Amino acid sequence: MGADSSHVTSAAQPALMLARDWRSDLDPASYLVSEKLDGVRAFWDGQLLRFRSGRRIAAPEWFTAALPATPLDGELWLARRSFDRLSAIVRRSAPVDAEWRELRYMIFDLPGAQGTFNERADRIVSLVGDAQPWLQAVAQRRVPDRITLQGQLLQGDSAGAEGLVLHRADALWQPGRSDALFKLKTMPDEDAQVLAHLPGKGRHEGRMGALWLQMANGQRFALGTGFSDAQRAAPPPVGSFVTYRYRDRTSSGLPRFASFLRVREVE
Repeated sequence: MGADSSHVTSAAQPALMLARDWRSDLDPASYLVSEKLDGVRAFWDGQLLRFRSGRRIAAPEWFTAALPATPLDGELWLARRSFDRLSAIVRRSAPVDAEWRELRYMIFDLPGAQGTFNERADRIVSLVGDAQPWLQAVAQRRVPDRITLQGQLLQGDSAGAEGLVLHRADALWQPGRSDALFKLKTMPDEDAQVLAHLPGKGRHEGRMGALWLQMANGQRFALGTGFSDAQRAAPPPVGSFVTYRYRDRTSSGLPRFASFLRVREVE
């Protein structure tokens, strides 16, 4: 199920726009808002479909043959709360047609294109059209105020959505992180590296009880909640990276009420 380097080649990491965490002092009225899809980011350079890392995605020929020559930035998406199955599908070294026909390529930007994001969003709708049911434009909408934004966030969360993305409507395209693009979730998430497996106690005796993790800033903590019994029996390997959600931070900067979300895939 993993990628085979003889079939999937690597390239330089594409320059893409990256989101910052939303700040409560910002006015959402200046932004276009969309659902944050729990998918796999995919960059189409006009010839090849690639992961954010630059590695080629082994998509079926019929899938890429239908894409335009225009560079596209979007998410390969299956459904809400279906990330693990989606990840397995798109990372096969030999694609399975029946699986790929369940997916959608949801487009949210045109890398390197001229014009404001509002203009680019309109171009995406025109470019995608109705040619392929699996090629779709991510729906963008205006939100008038912070109260409405929070209501949409909570409504989406109750329906299984990952969160919201806010893109400043008048922003020109630029690579990297800026104040033009933000993500908003009910609970933020982060990645950390697995340093060790801590033994379980009680009903978890003989299995992993917690992961000893190191954050990007070097701080370390134990993550012990959010795991299934199968994940405790076969925990993420030492050296791998995992994603966890948390509610807030302690005075020392450690995540509070952290819970395991998934193993971060190596693309």
